[in-house]
Amino acid sequence: MNLWGSGARLACVQTIVSMCALAASLSVSSQALANGTVAGTNIDNVATATFDLPGGGTSTISSNTITLKVDELLDVTVVSADPGDVVTSPAATNQLLKFTVTNAGNGNESFALTAVDTGGGDDFDPSVTSVVIDSNGNNAYDAGIDTVYVAGANEPNLTPDTSVTIFILSTIPGGAGNGNRGRVDLSATAMTGSGSPGTSFAGLGQGGGAAVVGATGAQAGDDGYYAISAATLSLVKSAAVTDQFSGNQQIPGATITYTLVASAAGSGSVANVQVSDPVPAGTTYKLNSLTLDGGALTDATDGDAGRLNSNAIAVSLGSVAAGSSHTITFQVLID
Repeated sequence: MNLWGSGARLACVQTIVSMCALAASLSVSSQALANGTVAGTNIDNVATATFDLPGGGTSTISSNTITLKVDELLDVTVVSADPGDVVTSPAATNQLLKFTVTNAGNGNESFALTAVDTGGGDDFDPSVTSVVIDSNGNNAYDAGIDTVYVAGANEPNLTPDTSVTIFILSTIPGGAGNGNRGRVDLSATAMTGSGSPGTSFAGLGQGGGAAVVGATGAQAGDDGYYAISAATLSLVKSAAVTDQFSGNQQIPGATITYTLVASAAGSGSVANVQVSDPVPAGTTYKLNSLTLDGGALTDATDGDAGRLNSNAIAVSLGSVAAGSSHTITFQVLID
């Protein structure tokens, strides 16, 4: 027997639709009130009273209207937008740190920016050369397009719950050593005013109401770090002789096997490493004897990393990570 009749199904569907509509309504309301009611909004309230008339029927009367203007809440957050330390090198220029400044209040507000490069707690002081506003909003620094910040002239103005990316450009001191870290702080302060939470500025809020300092004190900041990655490269060469009499005498006809070991130390990597070694005078290169990390290389200029060029071997190692090494060998015959 089918107890799930069409009427029951219809009632269930109607109930589900109603619940979904209610959930959607609550979701929209929650999103709209993320920062509270917009500053300057008037809240009107009128009360009513209903009573019975002596001769029958009812009557309704209204109270006077109470109008309250929502004050502006001044709040801001600043967060570093870099996933970790920004890797750099001694004496590097225009090194970028990235921050996100968000208007956490309920009114349009401008924010003054301050960068400090001597806050301490680090190994060296970067030298901040400019603070830049991401004016095209693409979260990437575009020289000549993004706007250099000038205090008192072009403070970023943000609507409630909106953010702007701020770039800090710095020069790294030449004396910074491998593994050293340098700190820069960025702070943002509401132009209308800041101070202890609850501090009120009469008539300065959006829409003519008061501006009230929120939980952040209308000032916030965060720090970012540069980290020195100064990998160094060493190249060590050795030679082994094998003569035609199964000995190691350095006589004509003997074979010299040269071994070159390129090693990177420190941190980070050494880029575009190219190793070359001329065939010594008084010797003849042994064709196709070139190897890299135990693998044979051709003498021709082709797809592999090695070649013989103008009587010199050449091997491209590319980027060599700190803590790693590569071994090159080749052979010559003593003339």
